[in-house]
Amino acid sequence: MTVRKNQATLSAEEKRAFTNALIELKRTGAYDRFVTTHNGFIMSDTDSGDRVGHRSPSFLPWHRRFLLEFEAALQTVDAKVTIPYWDWSADRTTRSSLWAADFLGGTGRARDGQVTDGPFAYATGKWDINVRVDGRNYLRRALGAGVAELPTKAEVDAVLSMPVYDMAPWNSSSNGFRNNLEGWRGANLHNRVHVWVGGQMATGVSPNDPVFWMHHAFVDKLWADWQARNPRSTYLPAAGTSNVVDLHDTMRPWNNVTPADMLDHRKFYTFDTEPAAASQR
Repeated sequence: MTVRKNQATLSAEEKRAFTNALIELKRTGAYDRFVTTHNGFIMSDTDSGDRVGHRSPSFLPWHRRFLLEFEAALQTVDAKVTIPYWDWSADRTTRSSLWAADFLGGTGRARDGQVTDGPFAYATGKWDINVRVDGRNYLRRALGAGVAELPTKAEVDAVLSMPVYDMAPWNSSSNGFRNNLEGWRGANLHNRVHVWVGGQMATGVSPNDPVFWMHHAFVDKLWADWQARNPRSTYLPAAGTSNVVDLHDTMRPWNNVTPADMLDHRKFYTFDTEPAAASQR
């Protein structure tokens, strides 16, 4: 069984295996296909129209499936590799281990945001940005520039305590757990992290930055934590809702995947610290 670990606990060997697998997917072109898919959905998902990956109840199951496909791609390179998660409520500074030169590299330089250290620096010749929103073909970051502080544990706990998964109008103005975690309301959790990292992470082509996968692995873990805390709550809406993906509706771009299929992460992987109780699946 795949176990997703906190990035802060990874050994030097595990870090190298993860970054090497990322670079190999980039070399073959497989990586950029994931960037293209994400950008297509974030551009088409709107509050008033059809929405699947963002601004909608299926934000969490959609990204769970997206990460599963990416993890499977990594494992074609190295079967031992899994996606680590970045607990940004604990590792909250630019000095955190994930930003070291032996892992993801650090923030970008002042004049153009270009990341100049670590395996994804443009100078290595191994990480060109091919799917982009502007003419710059290098990885960019501006850690802490767009917003000063990452979410705190107290802010996370407040969102985990919300008893209802989602509610009408099922978009970025909704109340409930999903939208408060996605970050359109309340403490702005998931969205704030994208802005804090900056560079490509603050755009639709955010998977260009490998931290995207670690960020979303933690968002996914928070969903699992919420399920354990709220065993009588489940995915909503159930049926008959326009413009969004109901519990048993198919989620594009997959032909045979529904939110119901994604409710129990333990069918696919566990986390190094599993929630104590299981929710209604």
